[in-house]
Amino acid sequence: MYVYLGLGTNLGDKEYNLRLAVRKIGERIGKVVSLSAFYATAPWGFSSGNTFLNAAACVDTLLPPLSVLYATQEIEREMGRTQKSAGGVYSDRLIDIDLLLYDDRVLDTPELKLPHPLMHERRFVMEPLAEIAPELVHPVLGKKMRELL
Repeated sequence: MYVYLGLGTNLGDKEYNLRLAVRKIGERIGKVVSLSAFYATAPWGFSSGNTFLNAAACVDTLLPPLSVLYATQEIEREMGRTQKSAGGVYSDRLIDIDLLLYDDRVLDTPELKLPHPLMHERRFVMEPLAEIAPELVHPVLGKKMRELL
């Protein structure tokens, strides 16, 4: 199965943070088959003097969706992320790893919603994702990533 992840960081050595997260993803989730360029972006949903560095990765995995989620959360904790955004309140972070798509699965549980419900509204997600998977079709919206961008 192919899982698409969005990564972001706006604290510390941002490039190092992204590269470390990608290495850990490769060790725990599966083979990273593609990785976008790193994109410098403004904070979204909150004010901060720190710009973000964002990327997208495609990973070939044998893990089911919830196991991927738990693995990404563990990587975030190990890298120093102490809290996830809750109730639409965002803050600076060392690393953020979002599960965007898991093949063409649609899932709506309290723990995990697939595809990510806000991905198509966020340029910092769509630009790197469209770079690595321009022809990939959103399983709910029925449009290719390059069209959604």
